[in-house]
Amino acid sequence: MTVKPIRVWLTPPGPNPWKVIFVLEELNIPYEIKSFAFAEVKKKPFIDINPNGRVPAIEDPNTNLTLWESGAIITYLVEQYDTAHKLGHTTLNEKHLVNQWLHFQTSGQGPYYGQMGWFNVLHEEKIPSAITRYKNEVLRVLTVLDGVLQGRDWLVGDKMTIADMSFVPWNDRLDDLLVQPLDETYDGLPHVRAWHERMAGRPAWMRTCAIRKGLMMEQGLLDATGMPEGYGSIQEYLADLKEGKVRG
Repeated sequence: MTVKPIRVWLTPPGPNPWKVIFVLEELNIPYEIKSFAFAEVKKKPFIDINPNGRVPAIEDPNTNLTLWESGAIITYLVEQYDTAHKLGHTTLNEKHLVNQWLHFQTSGQGPYYGQMGWFNVLHEEKIPSAITRYKNEVLRVLTVLDGVLQGRDWLVGDKMTIADMSFVPWNDRLDDLLVQPLDETYDGLPHVRAWHERMAGRPAWMRTCAIRKGLMMEQGLLDATGMPEGYGSIQEYLADLKEGKVRG
């Protein structure tokens, strides 16, 4: 049976959509991207797809399923399309361990890294206590991963799964989030660094990055911040977003 392309709704700057593209590329599942501006994320037609107004979301014409939340999407893709179990496990314990780590990524890594980016990079007022809190949380997450990865290549079993892959897009932004060299961030954390680099060197991730770069360029976005050219601060950008007069 021919698989029809899955439509992926995304705005290019954020990390979460790229979990989905990474999995689609790794599994060679046909897809098409509906890329749109961040200014439209809380407007129709996207809020008809995801009433929460967050990317990514997918529409799968093969099953007539519309789905949002990146963790739910990549779990679905593996269950529905990974018939060879390339990125998952079939045994009871391993299936639930993959789910455990995926929940840790969506509830731990993503929110803490996001807050780190906001307070350390985007927020107009520098609040030392907030920056310290979220930097410590980023390092705590990395330390947890480094300890678990000592003596093993992957989080669950002997192969890369969606549990591992889900961490890549945010860890790929560590230098931007912490505004410090990666060598400094990874000092004393060799296992998590090697794990990330194993995945970042995969052809599927490199294709994912190339797609993201192209979509960012189409919208005239600065890679590190997701703002269009011509803005000096996120506050200027948000003010223009509110008034519907974004530059670029």
